[in-house]
Amino acid sequence: MTRLAYIFLFSFFSTIGIIASDATYYKVAAENGDGVYSILRKYNLVDEYCNIKQFYKLNNLGKDAKLQVGRKYFIPILVYSYNAVNIRTSIGKDDWDLAVGIQKYNEMMHANGLRKSSYKEDKQLWVPFSSLYCGGSTKQNNEHQTLVGVPVANNNINKVTPAKVEAPSSNNSSTKRNFKVEQLFGKAYEQYEEVDQSLKDKVFYIVSGHGGPDPGTMCTTCPQDLCEDEYAYDVALRLARNLKQHGAVVEIIIQDENDGIRDAQYLKCDKDERCNGRKLPLNQRARLEQRVSHINTLYLKYKKKGYKDHTVIALHVDSAGKSARKDVFFYHHKNSPRGKELAHNIHKTFQSKYDKFQKGRGYKGTIRHRGLYMVNNTNPPIVYIELANIQNPLDQKRILLNSNRQALANWIFQGLIK
Repeated sequence: MTRLAYIFLFSFFSTIGIIASDATYYKVAAENGDGVYSILRKYNLVDEYCNIKQFYKLNNLGKDAKLQVGRKYFIPILVYSYNAVNIRTSIGKDDWDLAVGIQKYNEMMHANGLRKSSYKEDKQLWVPFSSLYCGGSTKQNNEHQTLVGVPVANNNINKVTPAKVEAPSSNNSSTKRNFKVEQLFGKAYEQYEEVDQSLKDKVFYIVSGHGGPDPGTMCTTCPQDLCEDEYAYDVALRLARNLKQHGAVVEIIIQDENDGIRDAQYLKCDKDERCNGRKLPLNQRARLEQRVSHINTLYLKYKKKGYKDHTVIALHVDSAGKSARKDVFFYHHKNSPRGKELAHNIHKTFQSKYDKFQKGRGYKGTIRHRGLYMVNNTNPPIVYIELANIQNPLDQKRILLNSNRQALANWIFQGLIK
C-alpha cells in the first residue's frame, strides 16, 4: 500500500468514527414503509446530512437503494458503555456541552419509547454520529426546528434548552458552576444551571391559560384528547426555565405540582392546577380575576423592592376550523407601548426563524390589540400569545412534539431579551 493510500484510509476511517473501538453502531430492523429518511427521522437524525451519508456508508448502500422489511441496518448512533460516573468519561471527551446534549438525546429517546430503559439503568449510552464527527449537532446552536412538525434531536439556543444537567465530578470541575433546583419543572428537569445574571433586574409573570375545571379548547377527535391548558403549561415551564437560567425573577402563576416539563406527545388532561395555592374557580370570570389579582399583587411586591422591569406572558392554544393553519400570533393592550414593543420583538424573532428554516413558506402570524380581560386588567405590560390551532393536524405537531414546544419557548425567550 502506498503512503498516500494509507493516509487516505486513515483519514476516511477517522471521519466515520471507526476508530472508536469501545463503541459499536446501533442496529434496527426496517419496518413496512421504512425508507432511509423515515428511519433516520424516527431517531431524530435526519437533520444532519452527515448522518444520512453515514447510514449509506455503514450499510454499503447505493444512492437509490431501498430498505428491505425485516432486515437490520446500522444507524448512525454509536453505543458506548456507560461507566456510571458521567458521560464525559464514558465517551472519553471532556466537553460539558456535548455531554449535556448527549444526555438530553438519550432521555428523549427513552421518553419517545425508542429506548426500553434509561442509559443509567442498562449502562448503554447512545451517541449520535453527528455529535462527534460533524461539528456537534447535540452541542449548542442547533436551530433546525421548523415548528410545523419536523422532529429534531435538539433545539439548543445558547444554553437555554432544558436538560437534566450532569453534576460535575469532584476531580474534574475547574470552575464553580451555579446549579439550582425548581421542583415545578419535574424530576427530569428540576436541576438547572444559572449561566449568568443578565436578567437579574427583570421580573416575568408566566401564566398559562385555563386549567382546573376548564381544560380550554380541546381536540376530542385526536388519537388521545388534547387539552389546551396542558400544552400551554408545558411551554410556560420551558420558558420559565430559560429565563431562570439567566437570573430572571420568574413567577409561574398557574401551577401543577404533579406535572413538570414533559416530553411525551400526548399530555394527560387533569384538573389539579392551582393559582397561588388555591383551586381554580369553576366560573370563568372568577378564574380570570383570581390570576389577575395574583399578578397585580406580586407586581406591587416587586415594585416596592425596586424592580422596574416587569412583563406578563400569557400562553394559550387557539381553536379554529380543522383546515385553518394558524402561525403563532399575538395580542397586546392598545394603550401599552411596551406591550406592543414586546409583541413585535417576539413576532420578528419568529419571522426570522421561519425565513431561515422555512424558506418560501412565509410566516403569517399577526399582532393586534384586543380587549381581553387579562390584557385589560394586568398592571404590568402583557403579551398574549396563541401558539397554534389545536384542531389543525399540522398545527398540532407544533405542540405535540416536545422539541417543538421547546422551540416555542426558546424563540419567545429570544424575542423577550432582544
